[in-house]
Amino acid sequence: MTKPFSTVIENGSFQWSAPSNIALVKYWGKKENQVPANPSVSFTLNNCKTITKLAFAKKESNSNFSFDLLFEGQPKEDFKPKIQKFLERIEIYCPYLKDYHFTIDTENTFPHSSGIASSASGMAALAMNIMSLEKALSRNFGTEMTDDFFNQKASFLARLGSGSACRSVKGSVVVWGNHAEINGSSDLFGVEFPSKIHDNFKNYRDTILLVDKGEKQVSSTVGHDLMHNHPFAEQRFAQAHENLSAIKKVLEDGDLTEFIKIVESEALTLHAMMMTSIPYFILMKPNTLEIINKIWKFRNETNIPICFTLDAGANVHILYPENVRVQAMQFITTELVGYCQNGNYICDAIGTGAIKNI
Repeated sequence: MTKPFSTVIENGSFQWSAPSNIALVKYWGKKENQVPANPSVSFTLNNCKTITKLAFAKKESNSNFSFDLLFEGQPKEDFKPKIQKFLERIEIYCPYLKDYHFTIDTENTFPHSSGIASSASGMAALAMNIMSLEKALSRNFGTEMTDDFFNQKASFLARLGSGSACRSVKGSVVVWGNHAEINGSSDLFGVEFPSKIHDNFKNYRDTILLVDKGEKQVSSTVGHDLMHNHPFAEQRFAQAHENLSAIKKVLEDGDLTEFIKIVESEALTLHAMMMTSIPYFILMKPNTLEIINKIWKFRNETNIPICFTLDAGANVHILYPENVRVQAMQFITTELVGYCQNGNYICDAIGTGAIKNI
């Protein structure tokens, strides 16, 4: 049962930043209500984030949602349908939303057209702001909300906007989806990895090579839907469970060789699912493959534990431990940047999750 909320707060604003994340074990395929077909685990990033300010003012009528949307200070009409749909999905859990007019002012620390998915960071930042409003209303009603409830509900709400957004609320390693070996894991929200992370993965680096900054020819939503009748869907979902079990052990004991094997296999499996769906599609570009082959050659020759992963796109995330950063960056800048669109790449590392700015 939903608690009533006092709405005597007339106006105010909050501002949160939320990071993007990169999945190590991938989520691909979903059920109704943004429920994942298989569990996933991700590194929370630090530098690639969305900063969102939510201003709110009480209005006379509560019959409709009312909001303005600004992206980098300018009205962004083409974003509004996604926000409208999000508010409709979460209204049952946030019954105060129609009481206010919202001004949502959002910006990314990375170029919007860079080919890095901003839906995860954007929806997570918006969910954190909404929860700040709910916390203020609850306090006004005489209830003090715990941090655990705040973060769990924010992750739950973010998932309803963009599935992977539920992994951008906390850090540094987040599991989303029911898994027998992860205590507290849920299909409904992300949970922090329950075990102590081995020192090998502290401050792990992610250099993102921007191979193609254009819009994907097939959206992730369409790609997820194509898993419903996919000939290899059940095998893939079973593989994800097995790989999550394996990477759980790796993150605890620090085995970088095994980490590389799981992470690269997961990236290639994700794209194999795209190439074997009906209709089939390929999101990798020729330069994606050139970079992968260069990484394999470099690793074989040097034994430096550098590896790649991919999202549902052409860009390459290069993952490596902090203690080989100098050698890895030298390799990236001399041999790989030439395969990037306009030589563009982003240096990032594991972060800790969303941060309240004001």
